[in-house]
Amino acid sequence: MNLPNRITITRICLIPVMMLALLVDFDFYPPPIEIGAFKLPYNQLIAAIIFLVAASTDGLDGYLARKNNMVTNLGKLLDPLADKLLVTAILVSLVEMGKIDSWIVVVIVSREFAVTGLRQIALLDGSVVAASNWGKLKTIIQIVAIVALLINNFPFVFLGIPFDLIAIWAAVLITIYSGIDYFVKNIHLLSSSKV
Repeated sequence: MNLPNRITITRICLIPVMMLALLVDFDFYPPPIEIGAFKLPYNQLIAAIIFLVAASTDGLDGYLARKNNMVTNLGKLLDPLADKLLVTAILVSLVEMGKIDSWIVVVIVSREFAVTGLRQIALLDGSVVAASNWGKLKTIIQIVAIVALLINNFPFVFLGIPFDLIAIWAAVLITIYSGIDYFVKNIHLLSSSKV
């Protein structure tokens, strides 16, 4: 149980804390932050901060594992699992809150399952499907979109710009494109696989 794996497990442990802050209605919460017609409940702000902290550990654990030669099979299993759990949990929560449509979550989660399946086929064949630039961009856009939705489009709401909606649409389109890109570049794995 090295440091990168502990960071990954911490990311997983932050998920129920984030969901508790977001979805459980505590009577002792102070009134929401209000600026004119804009309102931001503290639980959404707290959930956004927890999500950002958890998401930021993704790059950190991988960087430490590679830099210090601490890459383990446990880490290879837990790291992508933690990422998918984090994003899926917050997206499902946003559906529950009525902030996004469920089909968006289905598209994003389906892409994650499909690419994970492709990576598993590659591993069984002794290959590795490396993260692409489109995949990295997908992750960044998803994080930006989720945070924008959690903080009720602050500060763009004051400019009349629906940045949260633009960001989630961008996340969906890039998610789809990056998934297609993975399969196009690795189609040989499916045709030559013994699975």
